[in-house]
Amino acid sequence: MRRAPGLVALSREHHAALVLAKRAQHSAAAEARAAAVFAAELVVIFARELEPHFRVEEEVLLPALDRAGQAAAVRRTLDEHAELRGLAAQCAAGEAAGLARFGTALEAHVRFEERELFPLAEAVLTPRELARCAG
Repeated sequence: MRRAPGLVALSREHHAALVLAKRAQHSAAAEARAAAVFAAELVVIFARELEPHFRVEEEVLLPALDRAGQAAAVRRTLDEHAELRGLAAQCAAGEAAGLARFGTALEAHVRFEERELFPLAEAVLTPRELARCAG
């Protein structure tokens, strides 16, 4: 799917997020030690890749969408970010059991952004507003 130039980098990051989601889902089914090792790795990946992605959305994209009257989409995105942060925190606390939930939630979140949030942004935001998402 072709994206507005300002959303291309965020959209590309979604591919890595989907790979991470699948890894989390598969690791959840692995033996306990392997799941715990991946849970620790997930915490590092979350901080390095997902948290900066969330910040761009929360500081640039979502405020623009809110100003455009899209409060429901903004609220859903923020709620999902909060849920993913909470699940990552569970993994950081050594609760590898949250891996499956994290993987499922991350996959659903990426699908929502790609299929609903980004098309909405492209429909209601100006090219200049969208360009701000690229930095």
